[in-house]
Amino acid sequence: MNILIIPEDPTYDQHILKPLFERLFRSLGKGGVHLRICRDPVLGGVTEALKSDRLTEIVDRYKGMVDMFILCVDRDGITGRKKRLAEIEAEFNPVKAFFAENAWEEIETWVLAGLKLPKGWNWADIRAEIHVKEAYFDRLARIRRVTKSPGLGRKRLSEEAASNIDRIRIKCPEDFDDLATRIQRDLRQHSVGRRGIA
Repeated sequence: MNILIIPEDPTYDQHILKPLFERLFRSLGKGGVHLRICRDPVLGGVTEALKSDRLTEIVDRYKGMVDMFILCVDRDGITGRKKRLAEIEAEFNPVKAFFAENAWEEIETWVLAGLKLPKGWNWADIRAEIHVKEAYFDRLARIRRVTKSPGLGRKRLSEEAASNIDRIRIKCPEDFDDLATRIQRDLRQHSVGRRGIA
């Protein structure tokens, strides 16, 4: 099974999304998936990632090689973003399995959900923070002294967080777990059939 993860910008997001989704698919009984991050074309931001024509370009380019597409963007405090992502899913799902989700509020939140946090950090505060990267993630990377590793610490911290994928699902129910549940449902419904998923 071939999966293409579409980040709004792969520069840093690739270091988070690849380990998290590899572990998620293993937890769903799909350990043999071939998962790659879309780097061609690079969308370069959430505005481009929400445009149908840009996503059509990606789907048309990869549809013969990919069984499932997963678009991941930041919510950035914009409450209507989920509605747009639902429209994108409806638009592209007839062609291939296509999922779209926004991290609440930034993708780095998913990493923090899987890690042991410093004493005094409150999860409700983290979850409510729009600028999670600056307020929490970058601080944690400095505390853990991993800022010189790939993705300014994202790769190392994401690999660690991925080992706690169930904790991420519990702590991020509106976004990560919702996406995981939709993927799991699709895998069950189409384990063999129209999309060639094995």
